[in-house]
Amino acid sequence: MLQDPSSPDIDPGAEADGGGAPRPQALLLTFFGSYVLGRHVRVATASVLDVLGRVGVSEDATRSTLSRMARGGLLDRARRGRSVYVGLTARSREVLQDGEFRVWRVGAVNAHWDGTWTLLGFSLPDSWQRQRHVLRSRLLWAGFGALQGGLWIAPSPVDVPALLDGLEAAEHVRVFQARALPPTDAGRLVGDAWDLAAIARRYDRFLDRWDAPRPPAGPPDSLARQLLLQTEWLQVIRQDPRLPREHLPGDWPAERAQRVFRSVHARLDPEARAIAADTLDTIPDEDADEPEPRLETVP
Repeated sequence: MLQDPSSPDIDPGAEADGGGAPRPQALLLTFFGSYVLGRHVRVATASVLDVLGRVGVSEDATRSTLSRMARGGLLDRARRGRSVYVGLTARSREVLQDGEFRVWRVGAVNAHWDGTWTLLGFSLPDSWQRQRHVLRSRLLWAGFGALQGGLWIAPSPVDVPALLDGLEAAEHVRVFQARALPPTDAGRLVGDAWDLAAIARRYDRFLDRWDAPRPPAGPPDSLARQLLLQTEWLQVIRQDPRLPREHLPGDWPAERAQRVFRSVHARLDPEARAIAADTLDTIPDEDADEPEPRLETVP
């Protein structure tokens, strides 16, 4: 089960809808997903400081975030001589595999929707403010939108037992699958349950920044630019429920933004990989499970 993204020790998601710079932890998760996940290695802290410094994160901020991630069970540290190396845990691999799946295996819109909605309702005691916040955070994370009252909907099947795993509120939740029947307008359901304008603005900001002959100024090399690119893309798609294409506006920017992301990523990738090979100090991770197979880009 993916951990609750509202938890203070896990922040795989995004900044608020303000277009702010990615947080250090979001950048670190992208880095570990790109250069550690599935490789059965640990990477030296000094190398991590170098890479994050290339995107403007201070050494103090990186060290503090690495320590917090280790305390939260996302990283495992080992000392070799005078150097400290960090590796992944089962918990962080789960978060990173989810991110990799969303980036490379799932399209930006739901082009094959069969008309089935997942409906989820709940009613919690007034005193359960924390439980209500955690439940709502998980529902948003899983692509649900609030329709009315305590009724939430998602435009696809959802692994609800996994979504509710470990939640005290789980026994107060009721879940159904259904299809919209006349006079219900499925297009209006989408507009009522999700803020389409806010989702589109995030894609538009991404396009304004990256849909240009040259990547944005600032990062000094392809490794840093690719790290920012992928982190910003994850920030966008993690806040998009992948709504059915037939119920989205005709000028919906998601698929264009996805093409731009994959094109820029492919252009930066050879040099970024070469820089990483020269920069990263790694050792075998003897405590890790067998490495996961790498996922290839889906056209």
